[in-house]
Amino acid sequence: MDIASIVGLIMCIALVIMAIVSGDDGFAALKNFVDFQSVLITIGGSMGAVLASYSLQDFIGGLKSFALVLKTPNLNTAEIIKKIIDLSNVARKEGLLSLEEAAGDLNDDFLKKGILLIVDGTDPDLVRGIMETELVSIEGRHKKRIGFWESLGSMGPAWGMIGTLVGLVNMLQNMADAAAIGPAMAVALITTLYGSMLANWICSPVASKLKANNEEEMMVKEIMIEGLLSIQAGENPRVIEEKLKSFLSPADRQLDSGDGGGEE
Repeated sequence: MDIASIVGLIMCIALVIMAIVSGDDGFAALKNFVDFQSVLITIGGSMGAVLASYSLQDFIGGLKSFALVLKTPNLNTAEIIKKIIDLSNVARKEGLLSLEEAAGDLNDDFLKKGILLIVDGTDPDLVRGIMETELVSIEGRHKKRIGFWESLGSMGPAWGMIGTLVGLVNMLQNMADAAAIGPAMAVALITTLYGSMLANWICSPVASKLKANNEEEMMVKEIMIEGLLSIQAGENPRVIEEKLKSFLSPADRQLDSGDGGGEE
Protein backbone atom coordinates (compact mmCIF):
# COMPACT_ATOMS: atom_id res chain seq x y z
CA MET A 1 0.00 0.00 0.00
CA ASP A 2 1.16 3.53 -0.80
CA ILE A 3 1.03 5.11 2.66
CA ALA A 4 1.75 8.63 1.39
CA SER A 5 -1.24 8.66 -0.97
CA ILE A 6 -3.61 7.16 1.60
CA VAL A 7 -2.53 9.51 4.38
CA GLY A 8 -2.62 12.51 2.05
CA LEU A 9 -6.17 11.83 0.83
CA ILE A 10 -7.43 11.19 4.35
CA MET A 11 -5.64 14.27 5.68
CA CYS A 12 -7.32 16.52 3.10
CA ILE A 13 -10.89 15.59 4.03
CA ALA A 14 -10.08 15.31 7.74
CA LEU A 15 -8.74 18.86 7.92
CA VAL A 16 -11.74 20.21 6.01
CA ILE A 17 -14.13 18.46 8.42
CA MET A 18 -12.13 19.73 11.40
CA ALA A 19 -12.40 23.28 10.11
CA ILE A 20 -16.17 22.91 9.68
CA VAL A 21 -16.88 21.41 13.11
CA SER A 22 -14.53 23.76 15.00
CA GLY A 23 -17.21 26.49 14.97
CA ASP A 24 -19.92 27.07 17.56
CA ASP A 25 -22.31 24.56 15.98
CA GLY A 26 -19.82 21.68 16.19
CA PHE A 27 -20.70 18.55 14.23
CA ALA A 28 -24.17 19.91 13.61
CA ALA A 29 -22.58 22.26 11.06
CA LEU A 30 -21.82 19.32 8.78
CA LYS A 31 -25.45 19.17 7.67
CA ASN A 32 -25.03 22.62 6.13
CA PHE A 33 -22.56 21.13 3.65
CA VAL A 34 -24.72 18.25 2.48
CA ASP A 35 -27.05 18.85 -0.43
CA PHE A 36 -28.27 16.03 -2.68
CA GLN A 37 -29.19 18.31 -5.58
CA SER A 38 -25.70 19.78 -5.60
CA VAL A 39 -24.24 16.27 -5.74
CA LEU A 40 -26.43 15.42 -8.72
CA ILE A 41 -25.38 18.52 -10.64
CA THR A 42 -21.66 18.60 -9.78
CA ILE A 43 -20.66 14.93 -9.50
CA GLY A 44 -23.27 13.64 -11.92
CA GLY A 45 -22.63 16.36 -14.48
CA SER A 46 -18.84 15.89 -14.30
CA MET A 47 -19.09 12.13 -14.69
CA GLY A 48 -21.53 12.48 -17.56
CA ALA A 49 -19.32 14.96 -19.40
CA VAL A 50 -16.27 12.70 -19.05
CA LEU A 51 -18.30 9.67 -20.14
CA ALA A 52 -19.27 11.59 -23.27
CA SER A 53 -15.55 12.15 -23.95
CA TYR A 54 -14.48 8.50 -23.61
CA SER A 55 -15.69 5.06 -24.60
CA LEU A 56 -17.46 3.11 -21.87
CA GLN A 57 -14.49 0.75 -21.58
CA ASP A 58 -12.02 3.61 -21.13
CA PHE A 59 -14.35 5.33 -18.67
CA ILE A 60 -14.57 2.22 -16.48
CA GLY A 61 -10.82 1.68 -16.82
CA GLY A 62 -10.22 5.26 -15.73
CA LEU A 63 -12.30 4.80 -12.59
CA LYS A 64 -10.51 1.53 -11.80
CA SER A 65 -7.12 3.24 -12.12
CA PHE A 66 -7.80 4.99 -8.81
CA ALA A 67 -6.75 1.75 -7.13
CA LEU A 68 -3.26 2.12 -8.66
CA VAL A 69 -2.70 5.23 -6.54
CA LEU A 70 -3.22 3.21 -3.36
CA LYS A 71 -0.58 0.63 -4.34
CA THR A 72 3.17 1.02 -4.18
CA PRO A 73 4.66 0.38 -7.66
CA ASN A 74 6.60 -2.86 -7.73
CA LEU A 75 9.68 -1.23 -9.22
CA ASN A 76 13.14 -1.59 -7.74
CA THR A 77 15.49 0.08 -10.19
CA ALA A 78 18.68 -0.96 -8.40
CA GLU A 79 17.51 -4.57 -8.24
CA ILE A 80 16.67 -4.56 -11.96
CA ILE A 81 20.11 -3.19 -12.83
CA LYS A 82 21.68 -5.91 -10.69
CA LYS A 83 19.60 -8.53 -12.53
CA ILE A 84 20.74 -7.20 -15.91
CA ILE A 85 24.37 -7.33 -14.75
CA ASP A 86 23.85 -10.94 -13.67
CA LEU A 87 22.44 -11.72 -17.10
CA SER A 88 25.41 -10.05 -18.76
CA ASN A 89 27.78 -12.23 -16.73
CA VAL A 90 25.88 -15.33 -17.82
CA ALA A 91 26.03 -14.25 -21.47
CA ARG A 92 29.73 -13.41 -21.19
CA LYS A 93 30.64 -16.79 -19.71
CA GLU A 94 28.20 -19.12 -21.50
CA GLY A 95 27.03 -17.21 -24.60
CA LEU A 96 23.80 -15.49 -25.54
CA LEU A 97 21.89 -18.75 -26.02
CA SER A 98 22.28 -19.48 -22.30
CA LEU A 99 20.01 -16.49 -21.58
CA GLU A 100 16.96 -18.45 -22.73
CA GLU A 101 17.09 -20.60 -19.60
CA ALA A 102 17.71 -17.53 -17.41
CA ALA A 103 14.68 -15.81 -18.94
CA GLY A 104 12.43 -18.50 -17.50
CA ASP A 105 13.14 -17.21 -13.99
CA LEU A 106 12.16 -13.61 -14.76
CA ASN A 107 8.87 -12.11 -13.60
CA ASP A 108 9.00 -9.05 -15.86
CA ASP A 109 7.43 -9.80 -19.25
CA PHE A 110 9.07 -6.78 -20.89
CA LEU A 111 12.57 -7.90 -19.91
CA LYS A 112 11.81 -11.51 -20.79
CA LYS A 113 10.58 -10.50 -24.25
CA GLY A 114 13.79 -8.58 -24.92
CA ILE A 115 15.96 -11.51 -23.86
CA LEU A 116 14.09 -13.93 -26.12
CA LEU A 117 14.54 -11.55 -29.05
CA ILE A 118 18.27 -11.51 -28.40
CA VAL A 119 18.43 -15.30 -28.08
CA ASP A 120 16.64 -15.62 -31.44
CA GLY A 121 19.43 -13.59 -33.05
CA THR A 122 17.27 -10.57 -33.90
CA ASP A 123 19.11 -7.59 -35.36
CA PRO A 124 19.94 -5.01 -32.61
CA ASP A 125 18.15 -2.20 -34.43
CA LEU A 126 15.06 -4.37 -34.74
CA VAL A 127 15.25 -5.31 -31.06
CA ARG A 128 15.37 -1.63 -30.11
CA GLY A 129 12.51 -0.86 -32.49
CA ILE A 130 10.27 -3.61 -31.10
CA MET A 131 11.01 -2.74 -27.47
CA GLU A 132 10.54 0.98 -27.98
CA THR A 133 7.27 0.39 -29.82
CA GLU A 134 5.98 -1.56 -26.85
CA LEU A 135 7.28 1.18 -24.55
CA VAL A 136 5.30 3.79 -26.48
CA SER A 137 2.22 1.58 -26.30
CA ILE A 138 2.53 1.18 -22.52
CA GLU A 139 3.01 4.91 -22.03
CA GLY A 140 0.00 5.59 -24.24
CA ARG A 141 -2.22 3.44 -22.02
CA HIS A 142 -0.88 5.22 -18.95
CA LYS A 143 -1.53 8.64 -20.45
CA LYS A 144 -5.10 7.64 -21.23
CA ARG A 145 -5.69 6.95 -17.53
CA ILE A 146 -3.94 10.16 -16.53
CA GLY A 147 -6.02 12.10 -19.05
CA PHE A 148 -9.21 10.65 -17.56
CA TRP A 149 -8.47 12.15 -14.15
CA GLU A 150 -7.30 15.43 -15.64
CA SER A 151 -10.55 15.67 -17.62
CA LEU A 152 -12.65 14.86 -14.55
CA GLY A 153 -10.70 17.44 -12.55
CA SER A 154 -11.37 20.14 -15.12
CA MET A 155 -15.07 19.25 -15.28
CA GLY A 156 -15.59 19.47 -11.49
CA PRO A 157 -15.22 23.24 -11.02
CA ALA A 158 -17.09 23.91 -14.29
CA TRP A 159 -20.11 21.87 -13.24
CA GLY A 160 -19.86 23.34 -9.76
CA MET A 161 -20.30 26.76 -11.34
CA ILE A 162 -23.25 25.47 -13.35
CA GLY A 163 -24.84 24.27 -10.13
CA THR A 164 -24.21 27.66 -8.54
CA LEU A 165 -25.93 29.41 -11.43
CA VAL A 166 -28.91 27.06 -11.14
CA GLY A 167 -29.11 27.83 -7.43
CA LEU A 168 -28.89 31.59 -8.05
CA VAL A 169 -31.69 31.45 -10.59
CA ASN A 170 -33.90 29.64 -8.09
CA MET A 171 -32.96 32.17 -5.42
CA LEU A 172 -33.75 35.16 -7.61
CA GLN A 173 -37.13 33.65 -8.43
CA ASN A 174 -38.03 33.85 -4.75
CA MET A 175 -36.66 37.26 -3.76
CA ALA A 176 -39.94 38.16 -2.05
CA ASP A 177 -39.04 35.88 0.86
CA ALA A 178 -36.02 37.64 2.40
CA ALA A 179 -35.51 34.90 4.98
CA ALA A 180 -34.95 32.32 2.26
CA ILE A 181 -32.25 34.26 0.41
CA GLY A 182 -29.39 33.38 2.77
CA PRO A 183 -30.01 29.60 2.86
CA ALA A 184 -30.64 29.54 -0.90
CA MET A 185 -27.35 31.35 -1.52
CA ALA A 186 -25.53 28.89 0.73
CA VAL A 187 -26.94 25.94 -1.21
CA ALA A 188 -25.94 27.59 -4.49
CA LEU A 189 -22.35 27.91 -3.31
CA ILE A 190 -22.14 24.30 -2.14
CA THR A 191 -21.96 23.12 -5.74
CA THR A 192 -18.83 25.20 -6.27
CA LEU A 193 -17.38 23.66 -3.12
CA TYR A 194 -18.13 20.15 -4.37
CA GLY A 195 -16.55 20.90 -7.75
CA SER A 196 -13.40 22.34 -6.19
CA MET A 197 -13.03 19.39 -3.82
CA LEU A 198 -13.53 16.89 -6.64
CA ALA A 199 -10.74 18.57 -8.61
CA ASN A 200 -8.26 19.32 -5.84
CA TRP A 201 -8.91 16.55 -3.33
CA ILE A 202 -9.29 13.61 -5.73
CA CYS A 203 -8.51 14.27 -9.40
CA SER A 204 -5.37 16.40 -9.24
CA PRO A 205 -3.52 14.20 -6.68
CA VAL A 206 -4.50 11.01 -8.53
CA ALA A 207 -3.31 12.38 -11.89
CA SER A 208 -0.04 13.57 -10.34
CA LYS A 209 0.65 10.20 -8.73
CA LEU A 210 -0.13 8.32 -11.95
CA LYS A 211 2.26 10.64 -13.81
CA ALA A 212 5.02 9.96 -11.27
CA ASN A 213 4.44 6.20 -11.49
CA ASN A 214 4.49 6.38 -15.30
CA GLU A 215 7.78 8.29 -15.37
CA GLU A 216 9.39 5.80 -13.01
CA GLU A 217 8.21 2.81 -15.04
CA MET A 218 9.35 4.37 -18.31
CA MET A 219 12.82 4.96 -16.85
CA VAL A 220 13.05 1.36 -15.66
CA LYS A 221 12.06 0.02 -19.07
CA GLU A 222 14.56 2.31 -20.80
CA ILE A 223 17.21 0.84 -18.50
CA MET A 224 16.12 -2.64 -19.59
CA ILE A 225 16.40 -1.73 -23.28
CA GLU A 226 19.88 -0.23 -22.90
CA GLY A 227 21.01 -3.14 -20.77
CA LEU A 228 19.75 -5.78 -23.19
CA LEU A 229 21.31 -4.09 -26.22
CA SER A 230 24.60 -3.79 -24.34
CA ILE A 231 24.48 -7.50 -23.53
CA GLN A 232 23.76 -8.29 -27.18
CA ALA A 233 26.71 -6.12 -28.23
CA GLY A 234 28.98 -8.12 -25.92
CA GLU A 235 29.99 -5.18 -23.74
CA ASN A 236 31.88 -5.78 -20.51
CA PRO A 237 29.52 -6.20 -17.50
CA ARG A 238 31.38 -3.47 -15.61
CA VAL A 239 30.82 -1.06 -18.50
CA ILE A 240 27.15 -2.03 -18.65
CA GLU A 241 26.80 -1.44 -14.91
CA GLU A 242 28.29 2.05 -15.13
CA LYS A 243 26.10 2.86 -18.13
CA LEU A 244 22.90 1.78 -16.38
CA LYS A 245 23.81 3.45 -13.08
CA SER A 246 23.89 6.76 -14.95
CA PHE A 247 20.07 6.60 -14.94
CA LEU A 248 20.11 6.80 -11.13
CA SER A 249 20.74 9.71 -8.83
CA PRO A 250 24.22 9.75 -7.22
CA ALA A 251 22.74 8.69 -3.88
CA ASP A 252 21.23 5.54 -5.43
CA ARG A 253 24.24 4.36 -7.41
CA GLN A 254 25.78 2.13 -4.76
CA LEU A 255 24.49 -1.24 -5.90
CA ASP A 256 24.87 -4.25 -3.66
CA SER A 257 26.01 -6.28 -6.61
CA GLY A 258 28.78 -8.36 -5.05
CA ASP A 259 30.80 -9.65 -7.99
CA GLY A 260 28.23 -8.22 -10.45
CA GLY A 261 31.00 -6.52 -12.38
CA GLY A 262 32.04 -9.82 -13.86
CA GLU A 263 35.42 -10.90 -15.09
CA GLU A 264 37.79 -9.00 -17.29
